[in-house]
Amino acid sequence: MKLSQVIEIEDLRGMARRHLPKIVFDWIEEGAGDEAATRGNLESFQRHRFLPRYLRDVSRREQSTTLFGQSHASPFGFTPTGMQGLIRPGGERLMAQAAARAGIPYVLSGLSTTPMEEVAAAAGGRMWYQPYPTADQAIVDDLIRRARDAGATTLVVTADLPVEGLRLRSLRNRRSGRPNPGVVLEALRHPRWILDYLRADPRLQDLAPYARAGASRRELHLLFGREYTPVRAKQTWSDLERYRRLWPRSLVVKGLVSPSDALQAVELGADGIVVSNHGGRQLERAPAPLDVLPQVRAAVGDRAAILLDGGIRRGSDIVTALCLGARFVFIGRAALYGLAAGGQAGVSRAVELLQEEIDLVLGQIGCTAIDQLGPEWLWQPDLPRQGVGAPSRNTLSLVGCAPPVAVPAGPAAARETAGGRAR
Repeated sequence: MKLSQVIEIEDLRGMARRHLPKIVFDWIEEGAGDEAATRGNLESFQRHRFLPRYLRDVSRREQSTTLFGQSHASPFGFTPTGMQGLIRPGGERLMAQAAARAGIPYVLSGLSTTPMEEVAAAAGGRMWYQPYPTADQAIVDDLIRRARDAGATTLVVTADLPVEGLRLRSLRNRRSGRPNPGVVLEALRHPRWILDYLRADPRLQDLAPYARAGASRRELHLLFGREYTPVRAKQTWSDLERYRRLWPRSLVVKGLVSPSDALQAVELGADGIVVSNHGGRQLERAPAPLDVLPQVRAAVGDRAAILLDGGIRRGSDIVTALCLGARFVFIGRAALYGLAAGGQAGVSRAVELLQEEIDLVLGQIGCTAIDQLGPEWLWQPDLPRQGVGAPSRNTLSLVGCAPPVAVPAGPAAARETAGGRAR
């Protein structure tokens, strides 16, 4: 299949599966344990239905938005995913270029195979940065300084990695720390990927300044194991306070599903919360972010921007999250499928698909701009009903709808003021 024939994210997923060796594709796909959380993320969106309004002029529709004082063409961006150079050489740079072209943010993972300064240049002012805590506190502090100097606009602190998740696919694909023979033989069926891998020799480039000059891949790997092991690189609320002092711009805490945790992060100076369960890759019985989103939104109110990632594959998923209280969402695997399928062009195609689907959903439900979205655009079958005829005005008010002759004003307009503080 060619990129020109791709009509949904699932097509890119199929192309990614064919391009990548099983060990790499499994690394993208895997969740923790029995992968119940990963499946739950996907299923959570399928439980919702829209409540369309008809006989409205939807000839002009707008999906641009503003977040932390920066305008974006669409209400989604790329969540941090590590080691993108394993998928395509220079993967982080390609993703950043696609984000710049689309006018959306790109969050660079601390586990990058491309130096952050190079990625920042490619992102055109749209790079955010996600550091991981290190055993040597000076390393992460210096990484934050470098991100600031490179022009990163937002710092993303990932909270949901206190210990390593149980990744059964990776365990099965490796024996004694090395790929098992069957995995090696299967990889030989992907010669283009192998050639790219040998030419690019991807390694954690941002760690290089903290190793000896000319350090080998193995030396960087050992440095990674020493510095990033969660039991050694502990992270607590006091670290968040330190990051807040170090970082002069917008700061977001990612990976919270508890309303009380979200409130505490806001109290310590967070400008935004990413409701997330790490794509289901850490805790196999974690709730789906979409399911806890309304509770987190209700707890935080307008004190910070509420963002979300996890399980997004369609534009309708993005619109659903916005209706339930998210200000902005992030995609992970969907973008990686595009990267594997066609490099920068594949990532751009993933973005185009989601943008086209958002536009279509807005038109279908009778909404002309995403800042109008709120829970009133979702069908809520459990609400009380009166009789079998048309709903009364009382019933309409229960779901936040205005009478049919009026145009409903969604609650998202109030969200526009959230998260806009500069530090």
